[in-house]
Amino acid sequence: MFLKLILYPFSICYGLTMTVRNLLFDWGILHSEKFDRAVISIGNLSVGGTGKTPMIEYLIRLLQPTDLLATLSRGYGRKSDGFLIVSKRTNVKYSGDEPLQIAKKFEEVKVAVDENRKRGISLLLEKYPDLNVILLDDAFQHRYVKPGISLLLTDYHNMYTEDRVIPSGTLREFTQGASRADLIVVTKTPKLFSPITRRRILEDIGPKSHQQVVFSYFQYGEFQPFFESADFELPQKFSTLFLFTGIANDSPLQEHLERMCTELISVKFPDHHQYSIRDMESLVKKFNDLPTQKKIMITTEKDRMRLKIPELSNILKKLPLFYLPVQIEFHGHDKELFTNYILNYVATTKRNRRVS
Repeated sequence: MFLKLILYPFSICYGLTMTVRNLLFDWGILHSEKFDRAVISIGNLSVGGTGKTPMIEYLIRLLQPTDLLATLSRGYGRKSDGFLIVSKRTNVKYSGDEPLQIAKKFEEVKVAVDENRKRGISLLLEKYPDLNVILLDDAFQHRYVKPGISLLLTDYHNMYTEDRVIPSGTLREFTQGASRADLIVVTKTPKLFSPITRRRILEDIGPKSHQQVVFSYFQYGEFQPFFESADFELPQKFSTLFLFTGIANDSPLQEHLERMCTELISVKFPDHHQYSIRDMESLVKKFNDLPTQKKIMITTEKDRMRLKIPELSNILKKLPLFYLPVQIEFHGHDKELFTNYILNYVATTKRNRRVS
């Protein structure tokens, strides 16, 4: 707490800088480009950890049956620059983990990375002129593009309304920036979600007249073998689950796994961590030293993208290693509200293009 107080003046300075930048866009001094396709921005006020990738996958499943889609992100942590089309065979070092995950799961979706979103959209449309929808990953602060819909995600466990601007908090700008969002999605809520808690959060957010607020939670799938050819059998009952992650917030995953075992051991690395051989050797030793035989090792689907390189896979291939896929689900009528909002926008954009 003392350190946060010391850093607070720097947070004010950073927040004011972002406020001036936003005003320059609001006043038209800095130009935001609008495109004639459905452009949906998925972002947050905080630095990572709100569930953007599961949200993009939800939108793909919602729209893919009728629309040709593309996703565009900067490709966080990649060792490449500029515009790049990502396929399932792209090296994760050049694409980043999230774009590669999308490319592997949805082969019909065009996946691209470019730190300059405006250029990225232009090049995508040049290469794929029949695109109907472009999903922008982590683009809430990237104001050189004006999206048709802006989704602002906030983690139930770390609401932006209770946070501060970096470095004394995790926000990228003051909370007033949330007013730019069309839909505010509270993610990672408990499955059993009381109306009282819902009302309290709505009061804290205080949505503007143009905004809708919906509530979602994580639905975890079945354990999937890390290696497709693995023949490890899951024990009927787990004694110990050994979890390691390199994501911003693994609290919901830990809560899910704790209900399935006697003991959960968790090793946490920084978000988007680039695993080393030393990391893997240390994890393997910790796992092998566990006395029980009823144990498995677990990681996330996103981490799997960064681990499936030969020098690391060779260390892991003899272990009972699994990953846990995750999807977003909405509470009650929020699903219908969200679905109709997105589908109506996309349909209207397509109709306007035909007329023009």
